[in-house]
Amino acid sequence: VRAFIRFHGVRHPATLGSSEVEAFLSWLANERKVSVSTHRQALAALLFFYGKVL
Repeated sequence: VRAFIRFHGVRHPATLGSSEVEAFLSWLANERKVSVSTHRQALAALLFFYGKVL
C-alpha cells in the first residue's frame, strides 16, 4: 500500500480510484517486472485496504 501511495505522489488514498489502482498494477507488471504472485499480493492488499480500512 505504501508503494501505491508513493507511486501517485503521496496523494491521500481516498482521492485515488480504480484507474489509479490499474495504473499502479500495470506499472508493477510492465516496469518493475514483478512475479505473478507479487502482482496478486499487491492487488489483494489494495482490495483489503479499500474494502476494510477506508
